[in-house]
Amino acid sequence: MNNAVAGFSKLSKEEKINWIAKEYFSNPQEALVTLKKYWNSDEKLQKLHDEFIENTISNFYIPLGVAPNFLINGKYNSIPMAIEESSVVAAASKAAKFWSTRGGFKARVLNTEKIGQVHFIYKGDESKLESFFAIIKAKFFSNTQNITKNMQKRGGGILDIELKVKTHLLPNYYQLHATFDTKDSMGANFINSCLEQFAKTLQEEAQLWDLFSEEEKNIEVVMSILSNYVPNCIVRAEVSCPVEDLVEKHIPNPKAFAERFIRAVQIAEVEPFRAVTHNKGIMNGIDAVVLATGNDFRAVEAGIHAYASRKGSYSSLSHAKIENDIFTFWLEVPLALGTVGGLTSLHPLVKFSLEMLENPSAEELMQFVAVAGLAQNFAALRSLTTTGIQDGHMKMHLNNILNQFEATEDERHLIHKHFKHQVVSHSSVVEYIETLRNSEQFRL
Repeated sequence: MNNAVAGFSKLSKEEKINWIAKEYFSNPQEALVTLKKYWNSDEKLQKLHDEFIENTISNFYIPLGVAPNFLINGKYNSIPMAIEESSVVAAASKAAKFWSTRGGFKARVLNTEKIGQVHFIYKGDESKLESFFAIIKAKFFSNTQNITKNMQKRGGGILDIELKVKTHLLPNYYQLHATFDTKDSMGANFINSCLEQFAKTLQEEAQLWDLFSEEEKNIEVVMSILSNYVPNCIVRAEVSCPVEDLVEKHIPNPKAFAERFIRAVQIAEVEPFRAVTHNKGIMNGIDAVVLATGNDFRAVEAGIHAYASRKGSYSSLSHAKIENDIFTFWLEVPLALGTVGGLTSLHPLVKFSLEMLENPSAEELMQFVAVAGLAQNFAALRSLTTTGIQDGHMKMHLNNILNQFEATEDERHLIHKHFKHQVVSHSSVVEYIETLRNSEQFRL
C-alpha cells in the first residue's frame, strides 16, 4: 500500500527519487538507474534543467529534428521540430521539398493583438458603472506607466481597454477587456501585471466615486488574467501553383488529385469528427516548432482549437480551392509567440533552435510555425488522397517496433528488406520477427 509523504518539496533531489523508488517500484535500484541515466553529466546544465519546474527528478527526452528545404517568402530555411511521433519530420521535409520547386510557401502576419481581462462583480446601476469607467479610463494607462514604459520603448504596450457587460451570461458579471501589443515577447507576465494594476485602480477609484452607493463601491474582482484565445493575432500561410504543376510520381493526374484534395478539405470543414483529426495533423507541425523554440504549446493548442470553433461548430483550419486553373491551399491560425523572455534565453536547445532560424522576431516565428502546420497538413492529405496514410507512417514506425523487440542488426537488415515492398503493420512485423527467430536457417 502506498503512503502519503509530508514535505516532499523540501526533500533533496536524491531523497525524492529514493522515496519514489522505494514506494512505487518492485526493483528500487533499477528505478534509480533509469532516472539517473537521463541526468546530464554537466552539473551546471542539469541544475538549470532542475530549476525549470518543481520537484524535478530527471529529464524526459523528446527528439529534436530538423526539416530542411523550406522556401518561405523567397528564402530557404531549416525548421527545428521537437516531437516524439514517427513520420512528422519526414512528412514536413517531403512537403517542403515538393513546394520548393513550385514557388514555395508564402506567409504573412495579419495582426498581433493580444487580450487580457479583469473579471469582476458589480451590484448596481449599469449606467453609473459606464459613466464611472469613462471618467477613470485614463487612469488605467497612467497607473501602469511603470510597467509599460519598457514595452512602449519597443513600440508595444496597452492598445485599448473596454468595459464589457456580461450580465446576460451571469448576474452582475462585467469585464475590463484590454488589448495589448507585446512585440517580440509572448507577454504573459507583462499582460498579467497590467491587469492586476487595472483591478487595483478599479477598486480604489470606485471607493472614491461619490455617485456610487456603498454597495456599488464594493466591486468584487474575481480574477485578472490574460486570455490564450487571440483571434486578432493571426498569421496566414499558403502555397499555390498551376494545377498541372502538381504532377509527380504519385500524382499522375494532377487535376483529379487537386479535386480530390479539395474534397478532403471540404469534408474537414463540415464534419467535426474529421476536422479534429485533420487539425491534429496541423498541430503536429505547429506544436513541434513551438516546443523547439521554447513557447507554450498548451496555450497555442487551446487558442487554435477555440478559433476552429469560432463559427459555432468545430471546423478545418485549412482551406483549398482551384481558381483560374490555380491550386491554392492555405490556413490562418492565431499564434501568440515570443522570441525573448521565458525559456528563450535559458534553455540551450531553444537558443540553438532560434539561432538556426536566424534569431527571428516574434512575427517571423509566427510565420515559420504556420508554414510548418500547413506543410504537415499538405503531406497528410496528399497521402490520404493517394497512397493512404499508413504506408508511409508505418514504414517510419518500423524502427520503433524493432526497438521494442530488441532486434539485432542481422534481424533489422532482413526485416527492412522484407518490408521494402510489403505493407507494414504491427502484427505483420511481429509475425515476421517470430518467423525469423524460429527459422532453423536464421539460427544457424
